[in-house]
Amino acid sequence: MQKIALAQINPLLGDLAGNAQLIHKAAADAYSQGSKLVVSPELSLTGYPPEDLLLRPAFIQAAQQQLELLTQALSQYQDLTVVVGHPKQTAAGLQNYASVLRNGKVIAGYAKQELPNHEVFDEVRYFVPGNKPCVFECEGIRYGLLLCEDAWHTEPAQQAHTAGAQILLSLNASPYHLQKESLRIEILRKHVSSLSMSLVYVNAVGGQDELVFDGGSFALNSTGEVVMSMPQFETGLGYVTIDRSGNLETSSSIVTPPSVEAQAYQALVLGVRDYVQKNRFPGVIIGLSGGVDSALVLAIAVDALGADKVRAVMMPSRYTADISWIDAREMAQNLHVQYDEIAISEPVDALEKALAEQFKGLKVDATEENIQARVRGTLLMALSNKTGRLVLTTGNKSEMAVGYCTLYGDMAGGFAVIKDIAKTLVYRLCAYRNGIEPIIPERILTRAPSAELRPDQTDQDSLPSYEVLDGIVERYMEQNQSIAEIIAAGFDSESVEKVTWLIKLNEYKRRQSPPGIKVTTRAFGRDWRYPITSQFRA
Repeated sequence: MQKIALAQINPLLGDLAGNAQLIHKAAADAYSQGSKLVVSPELSLTGYPPEDLLLRPAFIQAAQQQLELLTQALSQYQDLTVVVGHPKQTAAGLQNYASVLRNGKVIAGYAKQELPNHEVFDEVRYFVPGNKPCVFECEGIRYGLLLCEDAWHTEPAQQAHTAGAQILLSLNASPYHLQKESLRIEILRKHVSSLSMSLVYVNAVGGQDELVFDGGSFALNSTGEVVMSMPQFETGLGYVTIDRSGNLETSSSIVTPPSVEAQAYQALVLGVRDYVQKNRFPGVIIGLSGGVDSALVLAIAVDALGADKVRAVMMPSRYTADISWIDAREMAQNLHVQYDEIAISEPVDALEKALAEQFKGLKVDATEENIQARVRGTLLMALSNKTGRLVLTTGNKSEMAVGYCTLYGDMAGGFAVIKDIAKTLVYRLCAYRNGIEPIIPERILTRAPSAELRPDQTDQDSLPSYEVLDGIVERYMEQNQSIAEIIAAGFDSESVEKVTWLIKLNEYKRRQSPPGIKVTTRAFGRDWRYPITSQFRA
């Protein structure tokens, strides 16, 4: 019998010594449990994605030095084999690499063959692809290595099979999006079944800027059956047992994936926690309006960091309804966070007075509304400067798509938590969180959403219903459907033309927004690279 240990770790990008310690600890723990083979994620030594750090020779040299130190440190564990992901400068060029360490030596190595260059991936910019399989033996079993994207293509696995591999080991730094866990299994099951080979898949965990890595490591037997799986969004060690014939045994550790809402919520919590903690912010500040978006962001922040690290600030204007005050106070009390109220009427009046001569003879319009939002943004950023805490913005994907947001106002901040969460999903996530514990006042979830920047204002004064808006955004932006296809799906042409035009028109705003967590198949930012200056109109 043989046990493979899957080290589902959360590397900190660039912390080479710290990441080596994570790998070492996982290896030591696995060894103490009788495992002689430990597999860590893709680029586990550096973190993923290093981006243009890979263009720095000093970074590559430091990674190589740390690999050598780790190799020697692991030599104390007799006959323990550890697979480590790292960048490597080879005769062919810089490669995304995995080294097999045993008894103080690198006994084998593999260069990633399929370099992704789509969505958030840009590996062709940095790496030269490999073209050879890597098969090594451990306790009588022959293993073939794959690196992330390799497992989504047939050729690398076929090469390993031809070279004599019995079991595939896939090292991954696979970012999360909704229902990604089922997509991975579906795709890999096809490759495994066609070759009649078992596959062990280890994935990283953690937040890295916009990306969240969800773990969810698993193993498939030669018929494509899941025989072991690990939790999403958690670090840990998982074990796969191999019998004497080289077959994977079914484990009692098979985790049922949680609901879409639970996954999305956990991804947001992990993304906030890691962004704040890895960048060493002492806490966060949130503008709490009494509306649904800021309520969700507040709940996520508290779950991620603890109430003592979260400060909520209500900034009422003359248009703020009494129920907004009441609901904001109740929400803050429910979560036991520091809560402040700063009225904005006086600074807004002062700005309007200062601009009175310049605005003379001009009609009141969105300019005056935006002054209110910008006063709030200024107050939040002042508190951030004074305390060192990070401002979390509260705009959702629906608003960001069509520009229903104010530059230097509600867009002012350091991290956009729900930037990739459509408004309809916002409500579902609030319902999910209240299902655990009723912390969001019910009225926040039932009242008509409003920016409260003018009398009796609601979001639907200038936008289609959120069900319609979100449907159009998903089809146009995430699924890349044409305007004609969206109309053919049942959306009225006027709404489709308006929404798609607003998406184009507001590209300049989105370019100036803070980074935010990606949870859909396509998010504004790294996934969406449209020019600001363009005359093309579909």
